[in-house]
This record gives sequence, structure tokens and C-alpha cells, in this order.
Amino acid sequence: MTLEDPAGTPAESSGPSVVLAGGGTAGHISPLLAIARAVVDASPDARILAVGTASGMETRIVPEAGFELAVIDRVPLPRRPTMDLLRLPGRFVKAVRQSEAILDSAQADVLVGVGGYVCTPMYLAARRRGVPIVIHEANTRAGIANRVGAAFTQRVGKAFPATRLRHSRVVGMPMRREISGLDRAAARHDARVRLGLDPNATTLVVTGGSLGAASLNRTIASSLDAMAHAGIQTLHITGRGKTVNGPDGLELRAPGYRQVEYIDGMEEAYAAADLILCRSGAGTVCEVAAVGLPAVFVPLPIGNGEQALNARGLVDSGAAVMVRDADFTPEWLDATVLPLLGSPERLAEMSRRASEQGIRDADTQMAAMALAAAEGRIQEGTRA
Repeated sequence: MTLEDPAGTPAESSGPSVVLAGGGTAGHISPLLAIARAVVDASPDARILAVGTASGMETRIVPEAGFELAVIDRVPLPRRPTMDLLRLPGRFVKAVRQSEAILDSAQADVLVGVGGYVCTPMYLAARRRGVPIVIHEANTRAGIANRVGAAFTQRVGKAFPATRLRHSRVVGMPMRREISGLDRAAARHDARVRLGLDPNATTLVVTGGSLGAASLNRTIASSLDAMAHAGIQTLHITGRGKTVNGPDGLELRAPGYRQVEYIDGMEEAYAAADLILCRSGAGTVCEVAAVGLPAVFVPLPIGNGEQALNARGLVDSGAAVMVRDADFTPEWLDATVLPLLGSPERLAEMSRRASEQGIRDADTQMAAMALAAAEGRIQEGTRA
């Protein structure tokens, strides 16, 4: 985690040491990496270290992105009284000590947390070590880790205005520059060609995320004749390992319909689409707003209602439509989605309203917040 010279002493670096904590899901990892890249853009000599757990997606995604990863023990809070609850204090103390060792070894000038299991012990360790803390909260309902961390800092960014979190201000969602810098109109033709679509046909993109969504897949499969009759072409992103089959048991095929499991680079799909039909995870909601893409949201019907809350701002502004998962039927699609796709004027107005809600520079705002905190620590001479 540290560079060493041949004598074994830590190498000196004039740049700030920025430690970023978060992981477990793409919803945490994606903004973490966007912030890391923005830090390097603003301060090329900055040293970056990401911290996660050994069981999270970050063990693959962070190194593939070119950043170093350290891990601490995963210490989830048991949901029921079990022996794990009795072991929790000892496990948590161990995780805090691991976090302190990481901060010390990295000579951290700032800790940036984006939420998840790893963040609570990292926040407590930073507090004990006097390392400034910067937080980004992606969801409308703040997670427990960031609620704890927000008690230790006034540098808190959030993606949604409705999020209640101490000391927070709206910065938007840090996202990849390929998305935040997308010009949909300019990229549309080439994106459709690359995706095997008719460049001139009205296009619906359907995605349930990387894991897919069975309810979306079923309704789309039952609606292909109606969409083809309406002159709509559909790009259906079914999810990794998922195939939607027709009555013959073979992969579903129909005029104007293209099925893929996933796309490397959702900016291609965003550029190709006149309308997207999707779940309403925080990242997706913020990305479609940033690129000005009209949306139909079908929130995930489990959990604490977070996805419906994420989409509420765009829906209330007229930039999107929302429907409950149980109500997303072929009849609803025929009555609501097809008329929408048949109205270029309404789609253009939805696009305009989405763009008004979108924020494209969250990554640079968060990087500036982190570098300012690091600079303050360096000037105080409190670097380890």
C-alpha cells in the first residue's frame, strides 16, 4: 500500500494521499472510481488507494480500473439475535484497527467514503487518526455508514435534494466522463449502427440492470407484436446470463427487436434510445437525467422503497413516468409507453426537463472537496 525505496523507508511524494472507501455493489464502486479519476485529473501526483472488502465486486473492478485496493473484514449488522450479534463488537474493533493500519500505511491526507459496510470502521479510524473525512451519499435514503460519518465532517455531498443527511449539499452523482459528457443527438446515429439497430427508427431501450429483471423481460416479450406494429424498434438488455425465449424455446426473435445480455458502456444505449424503460437505482436515475433521456421507471419492488424515492424528482418534474412493478403489464405498456414513443414533441419536452434536473460535474465537485481537505491537513503539518 505504500511505495518504498531500497532501504525500506516510505518514499516521499509531494502529492496528496487520497484514500477512498466503499464497495459491495456497483452503486458504491462506480461513484468511487469516478471521484478517483477526477482527483487524478485535478492533481496528477495524487496517490490513490481504494478500500473495500474481500467479498465485494471491488476486488475485480477496482484493479481493472487501474487503482490499488486494500481490504478490511466485512462486518454486517445481524438482522436477528444470533451468535453473530455476540461476536459483533470484537469483529468491529478488529475492522477499525485494520482501517487505522491502512490509513497509517497510506499516510492518508483525506478519507473519501461513498457508503457500504467498509465505511463505518474507516470513518471511525479516520476520526481517531485525525484524517479529514469527505462523504458522498448516492441514495435518497442515506445509509447508516454515511449517517455515522456525517457526524464527523461538514464535507458531505449528496446526489438527491431530498436526501436528509447532516451537513450535506447537492453535488449530483459522480459518473464516468463517457456518460456525463455525452451528446445524445450527435452520438445517436453511430451508436445505433454499432448496436445493430436501424439508425432512423424510433428506439426503446429496455434494461433491468446488470442482473436483469424478470418482470420487465416477460412484459416486453408479450408486447413485441404491438411494438412492431407501432414501428418501434427495441433494444432489450436482458441481464448477464439471462435469455428471453419464445414459445419454441429458442431466443426470442421479432421484427425490430434485438436482444443482448449486456452492453459494455451504457452511454451507447443512452445515445441510441428515444426512451429508456428501466429500474430506478440511484446511478441510473442520475445518469438519464445528466444525458437528458426520457425514462419510464419500474422501481424494484423490494427493500425500503428507495428506488421509487430516487425517481420521484424526475417524475414530478415531468421528465419521467413511473409504474409499480406489479402494474407493468402488456396492457399498461400499450396504453402508456406506445403513445409516448409516438409523440416526438412530448419526448423532446421530457428530455429538456430531464436535462434541467441533471448534474454532470459531480465527480469534479467531490474531487475538489477531497483535495481541499487534504491540502488543509498537509498545510497543518499533521500528515503521518
